[in-house]
Parts: sequence; structure tokens; C-alpha cells
Amino acid sequence: MERHAADGTGDLKKMSIKFAASAGAATLAAALAAPAFAGPTYTNDTGGSFRWYGQFNPSFQSFDDGQEDFNRLVDNEASNSRIGFELEQAYGENTLRFRFETAFGFRGSDGVSQLTTGDNISWDRTNIRHVDFQFDTASYGRFSAGQGSMATDGITGADFSGTGLGASNSVADSAGGYAFRTTGGALSGVDIGDAFTDLDGGRLGRVRYDTPELAGFTLSTSYGTDVLKDANDRESYDVAVRWANDDAAGFAIDSGIGASWTEETGKADQRDISGSFAVLHKATGLSLNLAAGERDIAGTYAYAKLGYKADLIAAGSTAFSVDYYDGSDMVTAGDSAESWGIAAVQKIDAYNVETYLAYRDYSYADTSAATYQDANVILA
Repeated sequence: MERHAADGTGDLKKMSIKFAASAGAATLAAALAAPAFAGPTYTNDTGGSFRWYGQFNPSFQSFDDGQEDFNRLVDNEASNSRIGFELEQAYGENTLRFRFETAFGFRGSDGVSQLTTGDNISWDRTNIRHVDFQFDTASYGRFSAGQGSMATDGITGADFSGTGLGASNSVADSAGGYAFRTTGGALSGVDIGDAFTDLDGGRLGRVRYDTPELAGFTLSTSYGTDVLKDANDRESYDVAVRWANDDAAGFAIDSGIGASWTEETGKADQRDISGSFAVLHKATGLSLNLAAGERDIAGTYAYAKLGYKADLIAAGSTAFSVDYYDGSDMVTAGDSAESWGIAAVQKIDAYNVETYLAYRDYSYADTSAATYQDANVILA
């Protein structure tokens, strides 16, 4: 990795300057931040309702590739800015729902790099997150159709820490477009987003079925294709099992495991198996989150996070976390990717706002002759 001065003085000074600059940037980001918002819910006399909602998540990103710093205002890809609405109509014991949701298309935290700043706003149909019909039945579960979550979407995201805006197993969200720099100073062909993946399910044009909950268990399955991209024949199908218990002898537990298969012309078929487990001790606010995944044609990873959440001030809950990611074989056989991070999130309930400050370090090594400098990012 070879990025540290022999006595550490140069890096300590550099980090002090960086944190000082980022503190000012955090103030700017907080000033620009708008609360998540939800419009009033309108109802009719036949059990129907309509509501709209949205959120803004601007963030200051300060990325250091070991040689140069890049400071930018971005949209936090961990939970991007978006707007949507939901329609709901009851039919006896059953309920029909329609949901539309789109991202605004602001420049994402994983969409900038050393070589490009990206467009400040660039909306196209791939920013549509949901055009989703759901039919909830009293006895037979939920049937869904349209653009929306596959069965394994969120399967690696079980987490009670309250710091998801700044730290999660999707460690590339903070700076995925940047490349590692070699110890010789050249930009490599290895991007953070390639070396660090969470193997979580996504959103596609799909049909999906979720069983009724039984003793905390839910089984889901789906089949989908990428309807938002041109000339795309991707086909995916998956299955997932989730189990949750909010009252387990003073603990809350959330867990899930899933498998997905993807086929696309010109690409190797792939199978992903991934899952997560999270537990919260309610009395102390301490939590543990574990996630892991494997892709049959390339790559495995494991992730752990320790969290603490408490009501330290009247404004709202305060959450802290420290986490660690260890991956291998994601870009080339025999490579390794490690990341650790710390994050703090403060809720301001009166304005429905969350402010956060997060630091993440990335390191990468492979079997080639090249060696790579560590990189880090601050997100505020």
C-alpha cells in the first residue's frame, strides 16, 4: 500500500487539514439539506387513499486517492434524492396498491471520479425506481408486477445501527467511481465500485410473489428483466427467505438469505448467494450487523458492523458505528479488497432531517506487479 510517511507526520498533518476542511463542508451540506417530506394523505369513502413523498440527500464528498484530493457536492448514493406517490384501494379484505417513484438524477457519490465530475443533473428513464402494482390478499400473500424490487433486493441490508446513510455493506456507494492509484502515481484500471460489491438484489421489471408471514418467516420469489435499458436481454430470477422477530427476550432480530441467477447475451451466466443478519439489544442500543455474499464466477465478501444508538440530546436519536469489509476475487482471481469506516448520524425530529459524518478507508491488492495506494473518503 506504501502511502504513509516513515514517521506518520505528513499523513497526520494532511488528515488534520482534510478534517478541518470537511467540517466546514459539513456545515455547508447541512445548510443545503432539506428534510424528507410527505404530503397529506387523501382518502375516499371506499377505503382508498393517495399520498406523495420524497427526500433530498445532498452530501459533501472529499476523496483522497493517496496523492490528490477531490472535493465535490454530490447526491448520496446510499439513499439518493427522490420523489414518489402511492395509491391504495381496499377490496374487502384485499388491497390493491400502485407506487411510482423516481430519483431526481442528481450527480451521485459513486458517479464521479478523478477524470470526470459528471453532470449536475442528468435524468433519464433508468432513474425510475418504481412503477409497481401490488395486490395484497388476506390469505394468499402479495402479488407484484412492474418496475420494482426483486425478491433479493435488500437481502444484505439487515441493520439496526441507524447509520445507513454513512455506512453500510454497500461500501462503494460513497466513492465507487474513483480509481485506485498505483504507488508509482498512475491511475489504475481498478475502480472502487469494481473491487467492492455487496451482491444485493436490485430493481427490474418483474413479477414477484411473497408468501404470508408465518412465525416471522416470509418466502419471496421473482422473475424480471431490465426494461429501462435499450437493447437489453438480461433475465434474472431469484428466491429469498426472511425472518424477523421484534421481541426476542429484549432483542430485535432481522435476517435474510437469498439466491439469484442472471443470464444475458454476451456475458457469462452468474449465480449470487447472499444474506445478512442483524440484532439489536433494545435496553442498551447496541447492535451487530453481519452480511456476506458469493458470486459463482467471481468474488466473495464478508462484512461486520457494530452500532450504538441512544437519545443523547432532545433533538433526536444519535447513532454511531464502526464497520469492516473484506472481499476477494472481485476484479481478478487472487485479489483482495478491504475497507473500514466510522459514521455518526444525528436525527432532528422536528424537521424530519438526518445529518451525518462518515469516514471510509479503502485498500486493494492483486497478483499483478502493481501495488496500490490506500484511498479514503469523507462524506458529510
